[in-house]
Order: sequence, then structure tokens, then C-alpha cells
Amino acid sequence: MCGFAAVIATDGERPDPGLLARMSALLAHRGPDGHGTFAEHAFAVGFRRLAILDLAPSGHQPMFSPDGRHVIVYNGEIYNYLELRDELVSRGHSFRSSGDTEVLLAAYREWGADCLGRLNGMWAFLIYDRESRRVFGARDRFGIKPLYCYRDAGRLVFASEIKAVRDSGVAKLSPDHGTIARFLLEDRLDDSERTFYQGVEQVPAGTAFEVDDSARMRSWRYWSIPATPRACADPARAYRELFDDAIRIHMRSDVSLGVQLSGGLDSTSIVCRTAWQLAGSGRSAGDLQAFCYLSPDFDETEQIEATLRQTAVRQIPLDARPDELWASIERHLWHQDEPVHSFTSVVGYQLMALARTHDVRVLLNGQGADEVLAGYPNYFLDYWTELVRTGRLRVAEREIAAYAAAHRVKPRKVRARVLARVARQLLARLPGHAQLARARRRGRIGADAWVSGELKRQWVADVPVEARGLDAVLRRSVETSPLPLFLRVEDRNAMAHGVEVRLPFLDHRLVSFAFGAAPEWKLKGPCTKRLLREAMNGQIPEVVRTQHRKYGFPTSVESWFRRELHEPFQDLLASRLVRESGLWNCKAVAAALEQHRRGERNHGARLFDVAQLSLWMEGSRNWPTAAPRQSGAGTPPRHAPAPGH
Repeated sequence: MCGFAAVIATDGERPDPGLLARMSALLAHRGPDGHGTFAEHAFAVGFRRLAILDLAPSGHQPMFSPDGRHVIVYNGEIYNYLELRDELVSRGHSFRSSGDTEVLLAAYREWGADCLGRLNGMWAFLIYDRESRRVFGARDRFGIKPLYCYRDAGRLVFASEIKAVRDSGVAKLSPDHGTIARFLLEDRLDDSERTFYQGVEQVPAGTAFEVDDSARMRSWRYWSIPATPRACADPARAYRELFDDAIRIHMRSDVSLGVQLSGGLDSTSIVCRTAWQLAGSGRSAGDLQAFCYLSPDFDETEQIEATLRQTAVRQIPLDARPDELWASIERHLWHQDEPVHSFTSVVGYQLMALARTHDVRVLLNGQGADEVLAGYPNYFLDYWTELVRTGRLRVAEREIAAYAAAHRVKPRKVRARVLARVARQLLARLPGHAQLARARRRGRIGADAWVSGELKRQWVADVPVEARGLDAVLRRSVETSPLPLFLRVEDRNAMAHGVEVRLPFLDHRLVSFAFGAAPEWKLKGPCTKRLLREAMNGQIPEVVRTQHRKYGFPTSVESWFRRELHEPFQDLLASRLVRESGLWNCKAVAAALEQHRRGERNHGARLFDVAQLSLWMEGSRNWPTAAPRQSGAGTPPRHAPAPGH
């Protein structure tokens, strides 16, 4: 797990080594254990290392092939590197190191771009061919590890984080107000290659590319989620066997391993099966630390205590006061480079810091399970609608009745929602519907009292294509939204503290298996993630396996803005920082804050957006060249009161 930045000069001149030093220094948090550079002809790269496998100097990067022809920089982990290494040895390769970087380089030399299909892991890498002066690179199937690209008249730049471009002197980047408008007006984040900075794009997930000696770039998609259903006599057992193997290879590490734990199905499954594998290898699960955030407004104590009793892992709770979280927003945004989805991200940032203080450098967590296995409640409506639309009315009635009974809602209200969705889908086929939908969206945008008219003029209307059918909706969730956003947030929060997060549920074998299973293996009656629930029968506490509540990763942000954060937010709202950001109608925001304080409406999520976007806009013009220090408790730093306050 590391970070790198590379420059390819389009004019053929060798890039400035000082520039690469500045770029890699801005990524030092991603790699506190070592650094290196390489420059030759028009190519130069700077690298920062976080040592997870092969802690010796033999694992340092940039790494050269035995004949010196190829040079690699690589961020990620190849979990099946031991199996690949054995195969490559049988083909005549020899190895000087014990880690996965040299295995990846040898795999490319043996199979070329076809090596990507053999890899199980997360990665972003560049391999430079010193003879042809070409660069080959790729990003993992789901985009777990980041890679950004920027081009100007003289350079093609790659970097693990945007700040390596923004703050190094490579370019003076400007905020992309169209992207900002899409976020504030439609809540869209990380759903395309565009970023919050003009000219900077993400290399898409599952994409490989080549750059020739004239800096011309050609890219292609090398993997996508399989669309073919697969028959299986016992899906639950097959899934559990794959899951156990995913846990086994994700546990490979030469440094301390920890887990994230909530009261939910996903993290509990990881904790229990990790503890089981430790016991099977003769190690004690009591050495495994489980890091938790316990929100006072969402009690998961019963579920967590049941897991602790079954596994004997050690619980390490995060104790974070609202004022401490508030004071860390600016530093958190510096690490993220872009705005985030909610205050939950700030809590996650502090949770990673807690893991690092306990000397844990690798964390397993359950990211990806909800999007792959249908874990969010809104997927029920997609499933029922698909059943009705395809004529399976009896099945739909049975599923709706089971859901309504378990959740104590009236079946007729559920049926009405389903019929309304079916009607909308039928109307969408009529001529002129796209224009009507665009006009309605424009009307909703115009009625948003919080956002300034100046920013609304930057919004460009489009009509996203609606995914129909549960599998199509899940595919969109994995490839477009929300998973890419959550992966970005997870990576930056962890790497801010030199922690590597591993995601067993995004083992591509598990994802392919889940998408090959019938929809009823995702949702059944009142239950989400049926496949995982049945796979974990007898393996995790029943109080977790059979619960229907979905907390996600909850915070108490609504109550915080009524109590502890009300006055700090008032101070922020009165500052030049907010008033001069050009984003907000401050009178409308102030009125909403008081409405929220009185308990008439819940505006906590949008109030957080006012704070983070205003700080981000100010920071995007004047970020320091290192992470800002956390300010004292209270209002975030670097804003002054407006005249008269």
C-alpha cells in the first residue's frame, strides 16, 4: 500500500527531478516507510512506500526487473501472489524478494497485459519499458486503489492523489463548478471520471492503458461484472467456501492485522470467519483487535457483545466528541482532496487514526457487501417492481406480504409504491418524456433555496438512464454510485494514517458468484443479503444474522447540530468564508438551521455540506503543502467573521 506520482514529458524533455520530489513528498502519509525516484528520458516517477509485505529493503520501489529493462511502481496488494509466484517459478522466473511487487512485475513480463486476469487484489501501477520507452498501467477491477490523470501542453501526469498535482506546482487547478453543482443540487459524487478540479480525471476502474514514447495514451476496459447467471446446487455453501478463501488470502500480511466491527451482518461475518481461521492455524483470536464506533443514538450493543463472546476478539471503541470531529474537518478534507458524502466520513477518519495508534497497519472491513448483495432497503422496491413488470404477480404479492408483516407496514401502501414505480417506467417510454423529466428536474433545482443562483447557473441538466431490474441496479451501484465514492473515502481516510484497508467482499470471485445468483438469493421476504445470511448460518451470532434493521455506519449528526455544533455552525455561517464562497443563500441556510434546532425538520446532512464545501472551496485556492493541523475544539480554522460579527 503506497503512493506514487509520475510525469511523462510530451515534448521529450526529461522532467524536473525537483518536481517529482515535491509530488512524492505530498504523498508521504501514504508511504511513511520509504521513498524512491527514477527518471530517464521523458519519464520520471516518485514513490512512497508503506511496507506491508516483505519489510526488507528488497521490497523497495521503484523496482527493476532482473535484466533492468522494466521498472514498476505499484500501490496495492496482490493477495494471490504466493500462488502466482509458484507458477512463475515453474516457468523459469527467480525472485530476490518475498513480497508481491516483484511477482506483479514478473507476471507482466510473462503474460503482458493478460496478467491482469490472473490477479486477485487491489492495485494501481505503472510499468516503464526502458527499451521501447512505453508505459503500461492499470487500475483494479473495482477501483479500490486510486489513480488520477492530468494533461497539459507539456506533460502527462499520473498520481495517487490529486494533491500531488494541485499543490506541487505541476498546475494551478481550478474548481469544477459543474461538478460542485451536481453534488449540491443532485447529491452526485464520484459517479463519473470527472473530479472537483478541471482537467483532472480518474482512470476508470477495471481499465488498462499504454502510453507510447510520444505520450499518446490508449486505454481499454479489461474486466466487467459477468452478466451470465450460473446454476449452483447449494449457493449458500459455495458462497461460504469462497468467502472463507477470500478471508484467508486477505489475511496475508507481515504486519499487525485488525478488523472493523459494527453490529451489522458484513463486519460480523468478517470478524467471525477471521477468528475461525486464526483458531484453525493455532493462533489466538484474542490478539485480534476490533475497532468500533458506537453512536449513542443507534444502539448495537447487543449485536457487538454477542460477536465478542463468540470470537474473543478485543474491542477498541472510538470515543470522539462532536467538537473534536468538527475541529478535524479541514484536515480530513485535505486528505480527501474532494468533498465527501456525510459526517460519517469524518468519523471514519478518526477510526483509522485510532487503529494506527494501536499499531494496526492492516484492517479488514465489509465495504462492498451492500452494493453486491443488495443490502440497502431501497433495493426491495427495485426487486418488487421487476417482479410485477415481468408478470410474476404471485411472487411479488408473496414477497410484499412477507416484508410488510416483518416491518409492520400496510401491504396496500407497499403495493401502491410498486405500481407507481411501474407506471413511471411505462411513461418513460413515451415520446417527449425525456424533455419533460429534464424540465421537472430544472424546476426542482430552481426551487432549492439553499444554493446560490450563481452556482445553479453552472448546473447542466441531463437525464440519467434508469436501471431496471435488481441486477442492473446492483451493477450501477458497484460501477457508478455509491460504491466508487465509498471506496475513495475509505482509501483516503485509511492512508491518511498509513493504514491499509482490505475488502474481502470485493474479491472478484465473490462478486462474480453473487451476480450469477438469482435475484431471490439477494432479497427474500423481509431480508436483504439472503445469500450471505444463509452462508453464515451457524457461523455468526443469530442476533446479528436474523436482524432486519439497517444502520450502516450511523452518526448522531442530527442531534449534534441541535446541541454541541449549533453555535460553532452559527459562527461559521457568519464568516467571510461562507459568504464569499459563492455557493450559498446564507439567509435560507440560517433559517433552516433554526428550524433544525427547534426540531421541526432534520437538516443535519445539508448543514454539514455547508461547512465542508465552504472549507473545501477556501482550501482549493490555498491548501498548505502538508496536512493542516487539527484546530482547537469549536469552529474549523482559517475563517474570519464577516463585518459586524
